[in-house]
Amino acid sequence: MLPNPAELLPQMASALTQHLNQRQISAPRFIGIRTGGVWVAQALLDALGRDDTLGVLDVSFYRDDFSQNGLHPQVQPSELPFEIEGQHLVLIDDVLMSGRTIRAALNELFDYGRPASVTLVSLLDLNARELPIRPDVVGATLSLASDQRVKLAGPAPLSLELQTLANRD
Repeated sequence: MLPNPAELLPQMASALTQHLNQRQISAPRFIGIRTGGVWVAQALLDALGRDDTLGVLDVSFYRDDFSQNGLHPQVQPSELPFEIEGQHLVLIDDVLMSGRTIRAALNELFDYGRPASVTLVSLLDLNARELPIRPDVVGATLSLASDQRVKLAGPAPLSLELQTLANRD
């Protein structure tokens, strides 16, 4: 049974507030990774009662599988309406699986400048990392079968769908 994002967001907001307070970060900049991360970021900002300007990253050109998979037809430019240099960033994604999307996001962010810090927030951690990347704040951790994936539907209401990959025999 997949968790309900609406139930995860208040606990994530509380955990994020605690995390930022412990690090004495008072004015973070929020960035969502397109598409699901943007939806989660907006819902998280709502849960925090904040109306901050949200940055949007599209990491398509930064992915290490770009040459294998080609360009997704929905690619859009990133929108970062604030400085990255010296800022405390909260990077938000919907599902953390291999860690490769986050690596791509960090590469892109550093092309814009050197942030003071990056806090990683993920709605779900699928515990299937290929890279040593872990979220600072996570809604839930799941372990799935190798032929299963989770997809976030949204933007409102947010819901999670379990999908089974087609057999490739």
